[in-house]
Amino acid sequence: MPNPLTTQPLRAVLAEDQALLRVGLTRILEAGGIEVVEAVDNAPSLARALARDDIDIAVVDVRLPPTHTTEGLEAATAVRAARPAFPVLVLSQWVEPLYARQLLAGGEGSIGYLLKDRVADVDAFLAAVQQVAGGGTVLDPEVVAALVSARSRPLDRLTEREREVLTLMAEGRSNAAIAARMVVTEKAVGKHTNNIFTKLDLPQASDDNRRVLAVLAWLDGQ
Repeated sequence: MPNPLTTQPLRAVLAEDQALLRVGLTRILEAGGIEVVEAVDNAPSLARALARDDIDIAVVDVRLPPTHTTEGLEAATAVRAARPAFPVLVLSQWVEPLYARQLLAGGEGSIGYLLKDRVADVDAFLAAVQQVAGGGTVLDPEVVAALVSARSRPLDRLTEREREVLTLMAEGRSNAAIAARMVVTEKAVGKHTNNIFTKLDLPQASDDNRRVLAVLAWLDGQ
């Protein structure tokens, strides 16, 4: 992972089979100070690119040639198995919570899953790339909603307010951001968070990222 104390730009591998989107993403990333060292359009080329030892993050479409099924996801899973916590931001056309759960199963962090529509917000997209490269977790709100819905029965012990906090936590938001979104104090958010972990039998963690990963690990393991 890149050292935050250096001024070296992030070096990224991009995998996207649609030519126009691949060119557009490359320009967006490079305009944001992220060097795209390889931009590929198929699974074999992606596998070769991910073998490089001079890259900091991969931005990968879930579906790639030759079969357009789960090649991108499989490549992302493989590189993280070989290089634990290697930063990967997955892009998908549709909400596919099964894929998200597979990516999150390891619980190491440095993972993102966004719908392609989110790329239209360039600043948010670049912020997501930086957050994942820095060890954080970024999930599309629609993916989070699908994950929570799929696991709704064990969440019955949470209040509606606690569910809202849980969803915002899983999106990678800080306590301050959650408080601002819900128009409450950070102290209130902290209280809800403690209640969530107590009710779900999850240990409290020392930072927001670990709390997010713990929630996602619980969702995946039920």
